[in-house]
Amino acid sequence: MPKPIVGIVTNNVELEGGYQLTGTGIYELEAIAKVTGATPILLPACFDVMNPEVALSLCDGFYFPGGRQNVHPKHYGQTLTDKHGVMSPCRDKLSLPLIKLAVEAGKPIFCVCRGHQELAVAFGSTLHAEVRDLPGRMNHRMPPDGTVDEKFAIRHSIEITQGGVLAKILGNTIADVNTLHGQAVDEPGERVVVEAVAPDSTIEAISIKDAESFALGVQWHPEYKADERDVSRKLFEAFGEALHGNSKNFSKAI
Repeated sequence: MPKPIVGIVTNNVELEGGYQLTGTGIYELEAIAKVTGATPILLPACFDVMNPEVALSLCDGFYFPGGRQNVHPKHYGQTLTDKHGVMSPCRDKLSLPLIKLAVEAGKPIFCVCRGHQELAVAFGSTLHAEVRDLPGRMNHRMPPDGTVDEKFAIRHSIEITQGGVLAKILGNTIADVNTLHGQAVDEPGERVVVEAVAPDSTIEAISIKDAESFALGVQWHPEYKADERDVSRKLFEAFGEALHGNSKNFSKAI
């Protein structure tokens, strides 16, 4: 049997001198290849090279990774301010419609950090521009210094919704996660189900009600050493099961 193809939406980066690249991290590629048993391919989110309909036809499922650039607030009814940070209109143009198309087509999607926020916005949610500025919230941003291991270290627990999709995947209602984000889901859309929250009430995981396959977003970064960390491995294994056609009606039948 051929391996499923997972499309990974890329991020755009400008190097010193103005040279531009588009791509993704090695950790995402390793997690897909090692844990899900699928073959990852890159979907360039730049200059209309890739459109959502073509991407849908090419891939069996999709992975929407984190990224330093944020979803433009116009997509959730807010006005752009300095707090919203740097935007990525090209990624918005590919990711937001592709998420909706994939869910409607019953293709599995796994959305991480910025991808988690894209999933939320695609289904009518709003975002907080800067979580750490909210009363009673912790600083969820990546530590500015330290090694990669230190930046991706476990930093807080999450409380998982009992009986939800995430609880069924992990077999638990408590987990420990890393945190490397500035924005977060504010008001969930009508079909957006909250699957976990941080101790400060920040929404850490969501699913889509009545999705026909895997449609999960997590605010942390499970791709880092995904084959070594229990929570990460279980998430990518569940995504892999969906990619291999073993969990239709995922939100109802785990």
